[in-house]
Amino acid sequence: MSLRDLRSLLFLPATSPHLLEKATQRGADAIIVDLEDAVPLDRKDEARRMAIDAVRQLKQQGARVVLRVNAPPAMLSADLAAAPLEAIDAVMLPKAESAEQVRDLDAQFSRLAPQAMHVRIVPLIESARGLLACERIADASSRVCALGFGAEDYAAEMSVVPEPETLAWPAQYVTTCARAFDLACWGLPGSVAEVSDMDRFAALVRRARGIGFTGSVCIHPRQVPVVNAGFGPTTAELVWAQRVVDADTIAHREGKGAVLLDGRMIDRPIVARAARWLAMRDERS
Repeated sequence: MSLRDLRSLLFLPATSPHLLEKATQRGADAIIVDLEDAVPLDRKDEARRMAIDAVRQLKQQGARVVLRVNAPPAMLSADLAAAPLEAIDAVMLPKAESAEQVRDLDAQFSRLAPQAMHVRIVPLIESARGLLACERIADASSRVCALGFGAEDYAAEMSVVPEPETLAWPAQYVTTCARAFDLACWGLPGSVAEVSDMDRFAALVRRARGIGFTGSVCIHPRQVPVVNAGFGPTTAELVWAQRVVDADTIAHREGKGAVLLDGRMIDRPIVARAARWLAMRDERS
C-alpha cells in the first residue's frame, strides 16, 4: 500500500514503549511515532533516543512508519539528526505555515542523503496562516505526499469548538488544495478526541470522506477499524461501481460516450469515481 492510499495512521508516543508491542496488531495502515505534542518539553531528548528503537522495531514488523517531528527549527534539526531515516517512510511537519518551511525540511533531507532520499513530507495545516498558505505548501516540494488538517489546533486558534459546523470550510479548503496537487489528505472536520462514542466518531469520519479527506490519524486503537471502514467504499457503493463500469464497457463497445443507468446519465467523471472505488477494493483485498 502506497502512502497515498493510507486510511488510518495510529499515533504512538515515542515515550510509551508499553504501547509499541501491539502497535502493529491494531489494523492501522501506518504508525506515527510522535515526538511533538505527546512528549513533554523536558523529555524531548529522551523521546529522540527512544524513537530510534521504536522506528526500527516497527519497520522490522512490516509497518509503514511516519515520524511527527517538532516545528521549531532547532528542535526539528535535532529530531532529524537522531532519527533512523532509513526506516522512516515520511516525516509529518506540524504547524506548517509557509512553503519555505517545507523547502527547508527538503534541504535538510538532501544534506542527509542517501539515507533520506526516499523520505516524504506531510505538512500539517493547523493555523489560519497555514490555511492561507495551503496551496503554496502543497506545491513546495516533490517530497510532499499528503496534507494533514489539525482540527484541534486550528479550532483553538480560532476560539471555536472543533465541530463540523465550524470547521467545514477550512477542512474542505485543505482537501481541495491536496487534490489540486494530487496529494492524499488526512484529517477530520472535527475533533479526533472521541474514543467512547464510536457511532458519533463514525459519523464524523463519513463527513470527512464526504468533503474529500482520504484518511485520518487515530489517537486510540478502537478508532482504527472505524476509520478504515469509513474511508473505504461501502458494499453498496462497490455494487454500484461495478454496475457503472460494466455499463460503460458496453457503451464503449457500442460507440457511445455516455449511457443511462437507473435513470441517470453515466459519463466520464462518474465512471472514473466508480473505477477508483473498485481499485481501492482490489488493492486492499
